[in-house]
Amino acid sequence: MFVCVALALSACSDALPYHARGEVVGSYAHDDTAFTQGLVFDDDTLYESTGLYGESSLRRVDLETGEVLQIERLPDQLFGEGCTVWKDTIVQLTWKAGIGFVYDKESFAVRRRFSYEGEGWGLTHDGKRLVMSDGTSYLRFLDPGTLEEVGRVQVLDKGEPVERLNELEWVNGQVWANVWQTPNVVRINPKNGEVLGWIDFSELTEQEPRGVLNGIARKGRSIFVTGKKWTSIYQVEIKPAESASGTR
Repeated sequence: MFVCVALALSACSDALPYHARGEVVGSYAHDDTAFTQGLVFDDDTLYESTGLYGESSLRRVDLETGEVLQIERLPDQLFGEGCTVWKDTIVQLTWKAGIGFVYDKESFAVRRRFSYEGEGWGLTHDGKRLVMSDGTSYLRFLDPGTLEEVGRVQVLDKGEPVERLNELEWVNGQVWANVWQTPNVVRINPKNGEVLGWIDFSELTEQEPRGVLNGIARKGRSIFVTGKKWTSIYQVEIKPAESASGTR
């Protein structure tokens, strides 16, 4: 089950308050079997990476109908993780195998495999480098040509490490990351790892108890956020958390 959330970016993300929340303003349907690990738009085309052993895949999805238009299944022994579009390819991670794939964006044919140390979780890019999470408090930077690590930064919130960084998206010069098993997305300065703010999606996770929040994709001025095995796609606006009734 899968849910996506569209957040209106009415202002630059730099102007967002430190504590924000997502407010639902609309909803869509989506495949309710998808264990969402990665989500990314390429213009109007939506790609999704799904996980679980024996069920992992790369998909092209129709946002309006939820129909899976194209699918490439991973070998049963691999657990799919995050993905991103890089030029005419799609790059996808796997969880514990230390194996990644580079696909042709149109045909989904595998162009190459690559390897990395540790686990693969989320993936995005800043226009020059791929940005990868591995379940720790670090973001890794990969050369998109060689797929070798060229740097990393630790994510700190007022000096404290933010662990379990998961699915990633590049938004207005920031990295937005799901924090696994929480209803929160953290906004990160990729230059130094400083936390710039948090977005609370408790309103959604309370409606969708079957799986955790995971997956972020930007399309124009909107952001889509998903959950593993959720049932709907929600369109939301980002608002200051203090404007919500009963905000902690």
